[in-house]
Amino acid sequence: MPYTPDKKIIVNDVTLRDGMHALGHQYTVEQMRGIARKLDEAKVDLIEVSHGDGLNGNSFNYGFSAHTEVEYLQAVKSELTHAKLVALLLPGIGTIEDMKMAREAGVDTIRIATHCTEADIAAQHIAKAKEMGFDTVGFLMMAHMIPTADLLKQAKLMESYGADCVYITDSAGALLMDEARERVSAFRSELGCQIGFHNHNNLGLGVANTVIAIESGADRVDASLAGMGAGAGNCALEVLIAVTDRMKIRTDVELYPLIDAADGLVRPIQRRPVQTDGNALMLGYAGVYSSFLIHTERAAARFNVDPRDILVELGRRKMIGGQEDMIVDVAIDLANSNQ
Repeated sequence: MPYTPDKKIIVNDVTLRDGMHALGHQYTVEQMRGIARKLDEAKVDLIEVSHGDGLNGNSFNYGFSAHTEVEYLQAVKSELTHAKLVALLLPGIGTIEDMKMAREAGVDTIRIATHCTEADIAAQHIAKAKEMGFDTVGFLMMAHMIPTADLLKQAKLMESYGADCVYITDSAGALLMDEARERVSAFRSELGCQIGFHNHNNLGLGVANTVIAIESGADRVDASLAGMGAGAGNCALEVLIAVTDRMKIRTDVELYPLIDAADGLVRPIQRRPVQTDGNALMLGYAGVYSSFLIHTERAAARFNVDPRDILVELGRRKMIGGQEDMIVDVAIDLANSNQ
């Protein structure tokens, strides 16, 4: 059913996971501790920690983090008195052994992420996560790429495997407002499990679409301090809480600690401003995976081509997460065509 005033919305912060992309995966342990303390003080429900591309994401293709994931997880866990610890896993990158490590490190919720057409590859991981006692979430990425009816079929698969919640994940920040409403409403009508919504601000709709998701029946929503995340960043947590407070939507999250953390801890460490600038905007416009942004800007500089042209071509080719190597191929093709 749609939102009612007695319903508490569960807030999942992704500053320490999706925000990894904005820092080239270079958070220090102490930075994570400080941010986690403020999120916990604010009474955020869930705090996600892992490599930006999920557990075991450390690689040449995705980038190497400054510390091991177990160091990050244990450090954040030690700071939490209210929030539960969350980790993300992409089958094919992370393994069941990584889930076991996360469980031992104190992770309560595991989010199993697949491309929006590939829910079936998560069957083993979701079932095992339930067996291990995790709060288990299915995460359907790049949710703008297929019609709502097809996305719903994938969500039903994840639910059938045992997921406690299934997310509509707008990895490209490409969903328009009616598209977000349609997807969440369909999930609400057809699924018995909880429904989540995660998006990026590439079209400037991060907060608006998250509110629409809540109004349409989402149980869990993602956001990050100062929008810290891939591309133009995620829905900005402190802005979302200010808006939901004004709208009398219940989250039980306190605003002031979030503002303090966003301004005092997160913005000062951003390497590239997390904002809807021209290249980030093109991610949403072209429907390209948000974590492609920094890789695209590097390739554009290396091969002297317009990054916007790279992003449009990546969108035309329907590239998805895991195909980062294609960014260089596209840049070379464009450079050759310009000669």
